[in-house]
Amino acid sequence: MKNHLLLTLALAAPVMVVAQTRSVSGRVTSVADGTGLPGTTVLEKGTSNGASTDADGNFRLTVQPGATLVISSIGYATQEVPVGDQTSINVKLTASETLLGETVVVGYGTQTKRELTGAITQLGSKEVENVPTVSFEQAIQGRTPGVQINQGTGKLGAGVQIRVRGSSSVTASNQPLYVIDGIPVTSTDVGSVVADEPINPLADLNPNDIESISILKDAAASAIYGSRASNGVILVTTKKGRQGQTRVNVGAYFGTSRATRIREFLNASEYRELFNESVQNALADPNSFLRTEVGLPANTPTAEVFELFSGSNDFNSEYDTPWNELAFRKGKVAQYDANVSGGDAKTRFYISANYADQTGIIIGNRYRRGSMRANFDHSITEKLKIGFNISATRAVNDRVPDDNAFTNPVQLNALPPMQTPYNPADPTGFNRSLLYENALVAVNRNTNRSSNYRSFSNVSLQYQPIQGLTLRSEIGGDLLALREDVYWSRFTADAAGQGQALSNQIQAVNYTTNQTATYLRTLGADHTVEALAGYSYQRFDSEQTAAVGRGFPSDQFRKVASAAVYSPGTSSAGTGYDFQSVFGRVNYTFRNKYLLSGSLRADYSSRFGTVNPWGYFPAGSVGWVITEEDFLRENSVVSLLKLRASYGLTGNAEVDNFASRTLYSGAQYETEPGIVPAARLGDNTLTWENTAQADIGLEFGFLNDRIAGEVDVYHKKTTDLLLDQQLPYTGGYQLVQRNLGTLVNKGIEVSLNTRNLDGAFKWNTNFNISINRNKVTDLAGQELISGSRNLGRVREGQPIGVFWGREYAGVDPANGDALYYRNTPNADGTVDRSTTPNPNQATFVKLGDPNPKFTGGFTNTFSYKGFDLSLLTQFTYGNDIYNIAGLYQSVNGDYFDNQTRDQLRRWQKPGDVTDVPQARFYEGNGTAASSRWIQDGSFFRFKNLTVGYTLPKSWAEKAMLQSARIYITGQNLITLTDYEGYDPEVNTSGLNTAAANYLLGHDFYTPPLAKTWLVGFNLGF
Repeated sequence: MKNHLLLTLALAAPVMVVAQTRSVSGRVTSVADGTGLPGTTVLEKGTSNGASTDADGNFRLTVQPGATLVISSIGYATQEVPVGDQTSINVKLTASETLLGETVVVGYGTQTKRELTGAITQLGSKEVENVPTVSFEQAIQGRTPGVQINQGTGKLGAGVQIRVRGSSSVTASNQPLYVIDGIPVTSTDVGSVVADEPINPLADLNPNDIESISILKDAAASAIYGSRASNGVILVTTKKGRQGQTRVNVGAYFGTSRATRIREFLNASEYRELFNESVQNALADPNSFLRTEVGLPANTPTAEVFELFSGSNDFNSEYDTPWNELAFRKGKVAQYDANVSGGDAKTRFYISANYADQTGIIIGNRYRRGSMRANFDHSITEKLKIGFNISATRAVNDRVPDDNAFTNPVQLNALPPMQTPYNPADPTGFNRSLLYENALVAVNRNTNRSSNYRSFSNVSLQYQPIQGLTLRSEIGGDLLALREDVYWSRFTADAAGQGQALSNQIQAVNYTTNQTATYLRTLGADHTVEALAGYSYQRFDSEQTAAVGRGFPSDQFRKVASAAVYSPGTSSAGTGYDFQSVFGRVNYTFRNKYLLSGSLRADYSSRFGTVNPWGYFPAGSVGWVITEEDFLRENSVVSLLKLRASYGLTGNAEVDNFASRTLYSGAQYETEPGIVPAARLGDNTLTWENTAQADIGLEFGFLNDRIAGEVDVYHKKTTDLLLDQQLPYTGGYQLVQRNLGTLVNKGIEVSLNTRNLDGAFKWNTNFNISINRNKVTDLAGQELISGSRNLGRVREGQPIGVFWGREYAGVDPANGDALYYRNTPNADGTVDRSTTPNPNQATFVKLGDPNPKFTGGFTNTFSYKGFDLSLLTQFTYGNDIYNIAGLYQSVNGDYFDNQTRDQLRRWQKPGDVTDVPQARFYEGNGTAASSRWIQDGSFFRFKNLTVGYTLPKSWAEKAMLQSARIYITGQNLITLTDYEGYDPEVNTSGLNTAAANYLLGHDFYTPPLAKTWLVGFNLGF
């Protein structure tokens, strides 16, 4: 009987509570100017019951007896207000530029920043809106401590390299996991058959649709995503409608761009001087290549040698072509954006449309994107809500060849200046009798277009059966249809006089379903508990079909159907993977000052062998809000002091989908079909990489948060690295992927925010700096090397990508020979530092490190009345760059490639002291890959400058507007660096996934970033 009575009371309790609810209304305003704050969140503490303020800051909410309201808005300090017997509550919020009280998006939920025990950096929409970049990651450079972002190239739509707290893997992916509105999305190139240069799939997301970006850095924050969380997690939340007046916003910007730098090369007169000297020096040596192999007499004129090697007799022509300038042009940028948002207590909506068009600074490069988005939330009842997000994007990228191709426009630098680019008598109108291929022919005659349709969509159902318990079911899909259409003109060397076309189509479907239950309960005045349990399933499938045709009647016919024959390369393929996950998390808060959190996730991946496909990733963290203690609560200096610590495990599964299996493929022997094994042997024991990370953080605020910031110290250790192991060729297989090796990252992050002036004239600053040290501690005795001229290595006891090779010693003043240090260990433990002109006698040593000693950014924001000014600067220090193109364009006239102007200081007579050896045509004097072309890559960049003016509201209303703003923005304005290449923020393309991890800081004819100026406006109705 007693049990039946308790059950009856338990079931009746929710009904009794509902019967005693009270309606509360009020208005939220800003302390600074008294204006209403739209979109402010008003939440009943300890529940998910809440509302948003309308356009004037008004709200209405039904709450339980004894409720406390938590009022929060981005950019303002959160307040808690007990309701008591009140039915009307007005609240004034104080600006908090440090965002210590804001709501932060975390894995499968949100938390106030004050209650966080993990290391998370969150950015708002203003950091990514109306910035002239193709994808949002480029817009947040310099704003994210612990996150290094490298654009790599000035090509539009190209992949961006991001490292969260260093590189956590050697040959598996180091890119973070991207989650958009709770759904993991495809963030790496799905596979191009045209070139090795990756496309950036994240460029398909309109940055103006982004509400917030959360970067989960430590294990406490990211372990809830378990698999793939070793590289960090980037959560992107798109904008949603809020209850209140319907708002319409339109905006546009227009601008132009130039290369941040164009390198200087020899003019025609200087070229003839250098190469006449180079050829004659070689002919004067009876043992030279020209004398012994070619058989030329010592008195052969340089013009004859030039004609022999280049196929052109224009060594003494009157042309003086600035080939270094012809690869670049004046670019254009334009964007048009419109959105409408609003809603009532039942339905909220956000609908947007965007079109962006960028003509690149590199000839032939253009990117266009049109997108639409519709986000809806509807409350079916007070307990049942449905959400629906859908987007559609169409993107077209007119690409240029990868850096290693002769048709890459930047490789025009190599052509002699006395050769002309044009020939009216040629069918193309261009000169095709050059030292190398004329890339202008390819730009004007070829087609290299990548186009795609993309949709990020999800639907969710949320139900609250009892107070504090929220059940959520969601399913989302990322649909990508990519098409590459390439045509090589018969007038280019690639098509060998016939013409060739390729059509490649890829369809990738990436869908996820998440089922979660969250229970939030406040027990008395001291205890708050939030528990999360969930299940997730993700499936990815892609299908690829490629057709190649050769032999076209003219360049007017460019489709494969017009080809005379279908060529090798026609193929079809498919691949896929899936993940299954169960996870849970518990957050506990005691008296708002003692914080405890723990999580566990178990992941299954189809990529691993049947022996161990599951990975288990626990994490725990604690926090102490010291300013809630009695001895600090009433002080007027320290407004926040919070100490937190965390430890946990995360995993990495980003390897080939069938890395654990021995694969076979179909083949033909003449006309007979057969089966052949792949080069890689499978390993059924292959399993997860594991990263253990410890983090200690201190958050502080002084003088009512006028000075505030965070300091984090971390240590990451990755074990069971997913590495390729070389096998003896006698077994028939070259490689097997196994769990071998260990990698360590450790570092410090500092972020400091200040409100320097807080009156009518406001001045705020943000400064962040990150220091990371990386070391490969175990490779099972291996060393990873890629190519004979690449210096990047993976070696035990060294940072990933360390430059390893011959050390250049300069020039022998007596004879102009290039010298190298022997660096040979002696028996007594010393090192022989004598020099030798023979590079084969030089022992390989550490030459440099492409990993920076520290990176950071510094932002200053000023405002006065309607005027605002923001300046973002970005810096990187202590990294080295290997200018591998220097082996051809800065090599003292070893061949007929045009040379950079520094080669004019070559050795010419005994006694000359210089670092440029004597010019000797085809004699290899100083051409060996060495430290000769390694330079300091440190830089300080004025990244973004924006000056704007917002019209007074009274003026705007006269024009029937709610708001109006005009602005001018400059991007990549000034770069201070000692690096002599195009741009210190570059890395050569054409690398596969594994090599891209460690061939860092390699610059091979890589185009620079764009310097852009634009003017724009935003209007609100």
